[in-house]
Amino acid sequence: MLIRKPSDIKSSEITSRDHYVDRRSFMRGALSGAAMLGAAAVGADRVADLISPRTSALAGTKLETVKSPLSTTGETLTTYQDITTYNNFYEFGVDKGAPSKNAGGLPTRPWTLKVEGLVNKPQTFDIDTLLKMHPLEDRVYRHRCVEAWSMVIPWVGYSLSELLKQCDPQSKAKYVEFHSYFDKKVEKWYYEDAGINWPYTEGLRMDEAMHPLTLLTMGLYGEVLPNQDGAPVRIVVPWKYGFKSAKSIVTIKVTDKQPNTTWNLQGANEYGFYSNVNPTVDHPRWSQKTERRIGAAFYDQRKQTLMFNGYGDQVASLYNGMDLKKNF
Repeated sequence: MLIRKPSDIKSSEITSRDHYVDRRSFMRGALSGAAMLGAAAVGADRVADLISPRTSALAGTKLETVKSPLSTTGETLTTYQDITTYNNFYEFGVDKGAPSKNAGGLPTRPWTLKVEGLVNKPQTFDIDTLLKMHPLEDRVYRHRCVEAWSMVIPWVGYSLSELLKQCDPQSKAKYVEFHSYFDKKVEKWYYEDAGINWPYTEGLRMDEAMHPLTLLTMGLYGEVLPNQDGAPVRIVVPWKYGFKSAKSIVTIKVTDKQPNTTWNLQGANEYGFYSNVNPTVDHPRWSQKTERRIGAAFYDQRKQTLMFNGYGDQVASLYNGMDLKKNF
């Protein structure tokens, strides 16, 4: 397996978190006077959302991190604003801006993550233990959504394999299944669809889960994850379409059977179990040959999609002998 060690990212390519916060503070100040004048018309709650989208009380908490040789370089990072306000998190609404407004009530403390199933040492970890279990790494990954848009995101975490090794998977373990948090009693948790089997579930083959690139993720831009981005702990699998990277996970089940997953159950012909990024296999309703980079300048928005999202040198060997057009 080839894992290249890249040079450091240029500081000019990073949008400062402090710069972002300062800009947001200015905008909130400019909006507040006008917004308050319209409070009677639109309602106080709506005005509050306009001025300051709902976020976790832990938002802005810094994390101690180290640089990772597994980071992607050579591409401009997507801004913190775009990463935190353009989200798919259907439990909090189907519009891209809904999660940033509605996810503030997600209870991220206390939080536990259970690892069970075909492991010799089943365990339950609280979030603070997870944060201290292994050095937290800054990892920049390309993110490619199945909807044909993309970002470049500076995550914080460490390889999922570090957690799984603590639980000692058995030799007959073949798959890993992820279960996300689900509770209709959470404020603003309102999305219901009879065709979706909640809680959200996703899965990987064991060798995919143990691959060094598969990230147990607890931060973004050097801080704890915002709720709308999957706080307090999620999975990131950079060579697969984004829906494979389960958010706000509470259970990891190690199994010998391929698990059912939420979007595969919704439409197996559109959302395969593997869902590796593959520009040669179109979605039934749109092309996957190109992608729109969120936040990029107009002339640089449309990009050619790369096989395995550009991580083929590291992961292509996992699929030797497979027909990637049939096993999508």
